[in-house]
Parts: sequence; C-alpha cells; structure tokens
Amino acid sequence: MTALQLTGGPVARRLRAETEANLTALRDRGVLPGLAVVVATDNEATLWYVRSIARAADKAGVRCTVVDLGAGAAADEIASTLARLSADEDVHGIILQTPLPPGVAGDELVAHISAAKDVDGANPLSLGRLTVGQQAFAPATARAVVEMLEHYEVPLAGRHVSVVGRSAVVGKPLLQLLLQRDATVTVCHSRSRPLERYTSEAEVVVAAVGRPGLLTGDHVRPGAVVVDVGTNVLENGDLVGDVEPLSTAEVASALTPVPGGVGTVTTALLVLHTTQAALELSEGLVPARSAGPGSSA
Repeated sequence: MTALQLTGGPVARRLRAETEANLTALRDRGVLPGLAVVVATDNEATLWYVRSIARAADKAGVRCTVVDLGAGAAADEIASTLARLSADEDVHGIILQTPLPPGVAGDELVAHISAAKDVDGANPLSLGRLTVGQQAFAPATARAVVEMLEHYEVPLAGRHVSVVGRSAVVGKPLLQLLLQRDATVTVCHSRSRPLERYTSEAEVVVAAVGRPGLLTGDHVRPGAVVVDVGTNVLENGDLVGDVEPLSTAEVASALTPVPGGVGTVTTALLVLHTTQAALELSEGLVPARSAGPGSSA
C-alpha cells in the first residue's frame, strides 16, 4: 500500500478565494486589513513559520507587521505590546508566536489579545467559547486539520480519531472541533504509554507534538488516514514533520506531507481570519467569528 498524499494546496486555494472576497468588501469600505505577529524567540522553526505567514499575507494584500521583541523579552514588555496592538485601530489580527522566552507564561500573556483580533484563537476567552460552541476563531492549525479532512472527504462522524499532543495550540482545540463533527476522540500525550496502543486503534491519527519521527508505520492501523502537524527544522536545514513518512506510507491509506500539508492551510487561514476580523470590526461586531464550517459555532 502506498498512501495517497493529501496536500494543502487545493484547500489553501479555496481559502484564498474566500479571503479575496472579503478583501473586495473591505476595499469598498476603505479598510486595509492589518495583521501583527509578535515574536520573542530565535527558534528557527518558528522564524520559518513566521516568514511563511508574512509571505502569505503579502501575497493576499494584507498588511503584515512582524514585531520582533527578541529572545530575551520580558513578560511585561510582551504584555504591553499586545495591549498596544489590541488598541490600534489599524491592526485587525494579532498573533503571539510561541515558543516564548524561558520563564514567560504564555497562557497569561494571551489574555492581553483582544478577542475580536484573536485570529489564532489563543485568548482563554476564545478557547472557552470554542469549547461550548459559541462564536470564536479556532486556533488556525487545529482548524487546518479539519479543513483538510473535510476537503478530502475523510469521514469523521462516528469515527475514532487519535490526536497525539495536548497543547492549547493544536491538541485541545482540535478535540473540540472533532467532537463538534461527532468524532470519537482520544487525546494522547507524554504519559500515554505505549503510544501505539491508542494510535493503532484509530481510523484517523493526528500527530502534533513537535518531535521528528515520533510516529512510524508501527503506530498506525492499516488503511488509517494520518495528518502530520509537526514542523521541525533539522540541523541540515530540512523541514520535517512528526511522522516518519516512508514506513507510514506503507501502512496508511493517506498522509499529509511536510512541507506542503497542514502548514500551507494554516497560513491561509490566518490571513482569512484577519480579513474576517477586519470586516466584523468595521461593522462594530465583537467577538470575531468562525470555528470553521461544520461547527456548532
């Protein structure tokens, strides 16, 4: 068996078409949407990702500003920056990129992002609304996984999905999005041992840990669909995921590549979310919407 490659390009193109429609409406209102990405790290994988966001925004016609505070930024400096951007009428979307400097608690800082501008669903208010099915932006990577599965018509209702990773960025919000689509979800983490006990039973497996080669063909049920969320930069500069592709492709029915998979959709969603936020802010609507199509939000 050779796994079908579920690439992100076709999904991103559809999302970019939605973005262009929003931009047309914004131009009629005289609004230029602005996205601000706050960075406080020198992590190469993160910087690669931020550059991809900036390129996607620029290509779409959305103004993107990268606010680089340096890897030694203090918590109060980051907090004041987020508060300033939240009050800036020219900024419609705000992202606080992780990782943060050692000792800096991101779960406290994201509360300084206005819910109306929280285009990556990081604010606890956004995550809480998502949990109970109210209007909120879902974290873009989590929504990107669902967008890809739905685009490629992978059934979710009644299916067993195993999510490897319990972060607030991917694992936990993805749990909510999958539950909204009637999937039965197992969330695995560092203490889920042996890992293959949980992943080998699932019809869909999502790897979102940030550890190269974490999942292999031995972890996967024959015919399963595998979604690789990992973005890891090796010492030689290569970008790889959390899934070992060769052995997994021999067992799985479908696999998302890295690069060219979930990340492509994630960046397209962040730009789309920014235009949605700009439209709603121009109409005086708060909070901004959309946990994605098919959700109960």
